[in-house]
Formats: sequence, C-alpha cells, structure tokens
Amino acid sequence: LTNNPGDDAGPAWSPDESQISFMSNRDGAPSSNWEIYVMNADGTNQTNLTNSPQWDRDPSWSPDGSQIVFMSNRDGDSEIYVMNADGTNQTRLTNNPGQDCCVSWSPDGSQIAFRSDRDNDDEIYVMNPDGTNQRNLTNSPGWDAFVSWSPDGSRIAFNSSRDEDFEIYVMNSDGANQTRLTNSLGDDARPSWSPGGSQIVFVSTRDGDREIYVMDPDGTNQKRLTNSPGSADRPAWIPVPEPSPHLAMATTVMALCWMRRRRSLPRH
Repeated sequence: LTNNPGDDAGPAWSPDESQISFMSNRDGAPSSNWEIYVMNADGTNQTNLTNSPQWDRDPSWSPDGSQIVFMSNRDGDSEIYVMNADGTNQTRLTNNPGQDCCVSWSPDGSQIAFRSDRDNDDEIYVMNPDGTNQRNLTNSPGWDAFVSWSPDGSRIAFNSSRDEDFEIYVMNSDGANQTRLTNSLGDDARPSWSPGGSQIVFVSTRDGDREIYVMDPDGTNQKRLTNSPGSADRPAWIPVPEPSPHLAMATTVMALCWMRRRRSLPRH
C-alpha cells in the first residue's frame, strides 16, 4: 500500500474500514520527525494530517470515525493530542512533566487509555475524551503499556514487566482483577483484541525472533502465526466477512502488509 524512501508504521483502520491512519517519516529530516498520515483502504490519497516540526505518532480512531487521538512532542515532551479526522482542530489533552503516549480509544468512545510515567513509573491511565478525569489503573512496580480494549469495553489487555520480563495481562476497565495471561521465557507484547472478542493477537520473542502469536482471552491455546527470518510487529485486526479476520501488521521495514490466513482460526 505504501512505497516511499521513508518508514511507515503503526497502521490503524477507521471504524468504517474506508481509511487507514499511520505514521511516517517520509517528509524530511530528521528521520525521527514522524507525522500522522491517512490514506484510502487501497493506498490512494496518502495525506499528511499533522505537519508539525516535531514528531507525531501512534494514531487511534474514535469509534465514530470523526476524530484521531495521537501522541506528540511538539510542546517539549510527549503528550496526548486529538484532532478531527481531516487533521483540523488539533488539541492537547494532557499536560504534565512526564511522558504520555500509547493511546487507545474505548469502543464506546467514553474513555481514552494511555501510558504515562508521570508518577515516576510507567502505568496505564484512562481519561475522558476531553482530557478530564485522568486516573491511574495499574499502580504496579513494573512497566505497563500497549493497551487494547475488548470489543465490549469491559476489559483491557496490556503488557507488563512487573514479573521481570514482558508478559500479557488483562484487567477490568476500572483496573480491577489484573491477571497474567502469558508466561514465556521471551518477551510478549502489543496485544490486540479480535473484533469478535474471542482471541488476542500479540508479539513474542519466545522462539528466538519476533513473531506474531494468538491466544484465547483467558491465555489458553497460544499459537504461533508467523515464521519468517525477519521480525513481525504491531499486529492489528481487520473486521471482514466470515470465516475469519485477516491481520494487518508492520514488518521489519515497517511496511504495511497483509497476512492471509495460513492456519485455522476459530470463526467469529
């Protein structure tokens, strides 16, 4: 879908599946100056939405498709911003000396989850879409990040280093009942809940290189989906007709590609 000298990463599908937002450093120096782009589902009409002198990263659509929340360091440190889907009305939501990042909108649009180190430790927070009522959900001594809401909004999957290495956990949307799902010698990270809620896809180094795995929401039936000499990263589900979703992911070169169904996945 993309083909340019820069790196493209972090794809996020619009709720109506007509567009893909992503981040790219194609437009200039330094290469660390990422911007938020959007394109049609077929790769046409690729448009820079942010045009900021500093980096803008990790877009997440509102459930109604009218807004995109993202992180930016345009004001000196990493903060959370929101804008209309066409790039207008870019507004800062967080304002503190810590780093706020890794945003994800709840399915009903009532909350935005994000990671922050404002309390001298990386924790998962939630806030209202206008930036009010910011509160810490995890309160653990480890590093907590990369949230994914269950489709019904009742639970949040995330990864944490509280037990020494990175593992996948799940908790209620209010932070209660934090439960470990994976227990491997490698790092397990970047969980993403399937549209039907029956599976969680994630990235793991348990077999040596970085590959995509899937499991049931209770941590059972963990299966490896990719097997390549490179690294696979940032898996994201796409709702499609039966029998199963496909996955979009960013590879080592951070190109958006398709992984068609190579193994049998349960029906959704």
